[in-house]
Amino acid sequence: MSGTAVRPAFGRRPTMAEAMALPAVIAAEAAPAQAIPVHSAPAAIIAELRTLCLGRLDPAAVAAVAPERLQTEVERLIGEIATDRRIQLNAREQRQLAGDLVNDMLGLGPLEPLLADDTIADIMVNGPDRIFIERLGKVYQANVRFRDTEHLAGICQRIATAVGRRVDESSPMVDARLQDGSRVNIVFTPLALDGPYISIRKFRKRTINFDDLVGFGTMTQQVASILKLAASARFNVVISGGTGSGKTTMMNAMSQLIDPGERVVTVEDAAELQLQQPHVVRLETRPPNLEGKGEVTQRDLVRNALRMRPDRIIIGEVRAGEAFDMLQAMNTGHDGSMSTIHANTTRDALTRIENMVQMGNMGLPSFAIRTQIVGAVNLIVQVGRQRDGGRRVQQVTEVCGMEGDVVIMNDIFKLEILGEGPDGRFRTRYAVSRDRPAAHSRLAYFNLDQAWMDALDSE
Repeated sequence: MSGTAVRPAFGRRPTMAEAMALPAVIAAEAAPAQAIPVHSAPAAIIAELRTLCLGRLDPAAVAAVAPERLQTEVERLIGEIATDRRIQLNAREQRQLAGDLVNDMLGLGPLEPLLADDTIADIMVNGPDRIFIERLGKVYQANVRFRDTEHLAGICQRIATAVGRRVDESSPMVDARLQDGSRVNIVFTPLALDGPYISIRKFRKRTINFDDLVGFGTMTQQVASILKLAASARFNVVISGGTGSGKTTMMNAMSQLIDPGERVVTVEDAAELQLQQPHVVRLETRPPNLEGKGEVTQRDLVRNALRMRPDRIIIGEVRAGEAFDMLQAMNTGHDGSMSTIHANTTRDALTRIENMVQMGNMGLPSFAIRTQIVGAVNLIVQVGRQRDGGRRVQQVTEVCGMEGDVVIMNDIFKLEILGEGPDGRFRTRYAVSRDRPAAHSRLAYFNLDQAWMDALDSE
């Protein structure tokens, strides 16, 4: 075997057959080199270089080359074309154009630099020209754009196809995920009036634990200690909050307290939980096909999860009739189950669960639903994103029981805002209730009752 390495076919001259198939690109290549006029617009020069470069790249060779080497080869090819065409480009412009081409071929185009920035939490695309990001709780407009609507539409198709879904005019909305687990929602034309819309919720590459959340100011060490004890004592927990408030991050942190020997089944619309236990079974919903058949809903998956011998069932988000099946699971021996819900307060969370159960099971009386909620849910954690950009635990509420038709709740912790510091951040403290918990018998069963009271007495 020869020791000479075979170079990919970058910059190769096209054959006559290819020339007949690609007349525009070959004509540009075969024409005598002419200097680009000084008054030509930079955008026109970049567009011409892009077209010529793509015309001389062999797709098979591109697929076989590592991204790092591909960047170097594309940069070299751009330099050759620029020299032949007498286009004046400096090294920075060549490097930037090569990076854009590689991102278009292998990634998500202009979104790649934003995805690589760990300080960005959300990316919001409102058409090809308007891209916004959230950094440290504040929203800014990003200095990137797509070439046109077709470029943006192609990226949307790539995202959907990667997870076996489709997005087009007949199916204009889709939930998907990226390879790193980031959650994606796409709205396509004709629903999107200004071009396709993309919303990306990024997740940190490193798993966040309670110590990290305390360091971020999301909660105090006292609140973290109580939540750790609740997870260890297999409390059934509902995490409530608005969009982008940190519900999934909180659930991931609490899930780290699950014993490695337990079998955990997760049910999600788009898989985004990052459980670290070895015995995790992940289930994901499926949308209907072109004929409107084959849909698998969260409720179907929750019912099936009950037959999979789970120790805990974790539902990514409860939105509709699956709330009834979630309560059934929590009431039938699957202690330590968790879920998230959209609500403004812990009291509103119970009301929303009741309404969703009625959506899926018409005819059940409110008293029966509330009784089942009280028997199933032990703790509700309310998280929120506040005006200063911080995400904080606002309430930790225990569901104590029923008094008549009213559910009795006890706010173990409730956030109080004391004022605003010179840096614009809120000064806060927690009002603490040191009453004996309604789940005292469960804490005593796990020998955690004294640890619970000690945590409440600590400051």
